[in-house]
Amino acid sequence: FPTVGPLVIKCKAAVAWEPKKPFSIEEVEVAPPKAHEVRIKILASGICRSDEHVMSGSFTQPFPIILGHEAAGVVESVGEGVTCVKPGDKVIPLFTPQCGECSSCISPKGNLCVNNDLSASGLMMDGTTRFTCKGKPIHHFVSTSTFTEYTVVHETAVVKIDAAAPLEKVCLIGCGFSTGYGAAINTAKVERGSTCVIFGLGGVGLSVVMGCKVAGASRIIGVDINKDKFAKAKELGATECINPQDFKKPIEEVLNELTGSCVDYSFEVIGRTDTMTAALESCHTNYGTSIIVGVPPSASQITFNPMTLFTGRTWKGSVFGGMYMRSNFCGFVKVTDSWNKFFKFGCQK
Repeated sequence: FPTVGPLVIKCKAAVAWEPKKPFSIEEVEVAPPKAHEVRIKILASGICRSDEHVMSGSFTQPFPIILGHEAAGVVESVGEGVTCVKPGDKVIPLFTPQCGECSSCISPKGNLCVNNDLSASGLMMDGTTRFTCKGKPIHHFVSTSTFTEYTVVHETAVVKIDAAAPLEKVCLIGCGFSTGYGAAINTAKVERGSTCVIFGLGGVGLSVVMGCKVAGASRIIGVDINKDKFAKAKELGATECINPQDFKKPIEEVLNELTGSCVDYSFEVIGRTDTMTAALESCHTNYGTSIIVGVPPSASQITFNPMTLFTGRTWKGSVFGGMYMRSNFCGFVKVTDSWNKFFKFGCQK
């Protein structure tokens, strides 16, 4: 059990000292929250592929670092001026903050608050860290850092949830589900009767499948090289699944033949540049829309024929599914039959 002092909390955390090396379970010191900050006791945390991307070196971040960004917990203490939550509240930390004042926050067109840390400073808004280990400062990860028993976030990066919420389930709202579901509903705005293809059937990809189903898509095609994922994808709404390794021709040609005219919406949920271009080329040449959901490698570049866009396709990115979580969290209640029990606890009373 962590030792709680009047100012600093000593607890266990999984520290990544350098890329391509295993995590090290260390005792860390977590400083108290400063003004407009919240210290959270993390009780459940998912593991997202983006965390692995940092460990592999493909998503550049400063080291040493405490990763994790898909979690739920209880507020332990708050800094001066915090009114949105109080000690004892169940909360979800948000890797995409919502200040409510910047151009993105006040616009219905985007959700990437200027206070986000996707540019990888690894620090709080005041330019410092709240973590130390063995006398060394430890970086934060995208405003959250949840692979620790306690973390500190800015008040704009936390949302209160219902006291009855099962934290081991709703922690997935902190990234995986919201990112995938929102990409279909908010970013693509999938229409009833449309045809969709999802490249990658992991947790986020399956959430895209659910979003497409809720939107009323008539055909939902899952693409993955792991056939073991197909049964779950179909259970959640996919109408068919295909493995690119079963064909000798490019997957975009396969999809073109399968649908007769390519799909209305395609989603890349892997984070590979080759599948991003394949997803773009698999959507309708004139009015198709392709959404990049997977995090691309930091140093990657894409080369493609500009005629692919000139003829009318739309290529878009989606961060956190276009969600404004602090203001729209209640919109998740009872989204689908499959996840009804999951979400009925989501909205605070």
